[in-house]
Amino acid sequence: MSIRASKLCALLFVTGVVAATAVRAEERARLVDYDGTFEDATFAVESALLDAGLVIDHVSHTGDMLARTRADMGSDVVLFDGADVFLFCSAAISRQVMEADPMNVVHCPYSIFVIDRGGVVQIGHPLYRADSMDPVETLLSDLVDEAAAF
Repeated sequence: MSIRASKLCALLFVTGVVAATAVRAEERARLVDYDGTFEDATFAVESALLDAGLVIDHVSHTGDMLARTRADMGSDVVLFDGADVFLFCSAAISRQVMEADPMNVVHCPYSIFVIDRGGVVQIGHPLYRADSMDPVETLLSDLVDEAAAF
């Protein structure tokens, strides 16, 4: 292979990797804009989860941790003005998806997050590509939509 052909192959490979990375980044989560404050959005998510009869296992205050450790990590980049992740499970949905594929255990507990970036507040959840996870995606989407409408 000539040097020119090698360079062209390398360029095409890098272009493909960059394009694939951009697509994967956009497909990692479903985000819904929230018309209100970060605090109101976290309250709306908590209310939606509790109203659905779900137990919140943990709330990870990811934004606080990143802000607290920013200087220790040698960074001055503010990633979020607020970021909380709600972890929870549904016994019925978990049983359904794990009976379809026991390895779906890796996705439990499920999460809904609230982020504030520069005053833009969003509620979201991770996306799962396996068809066996469709019930979880439906549950998460319904909860996010309910919280966003709160």
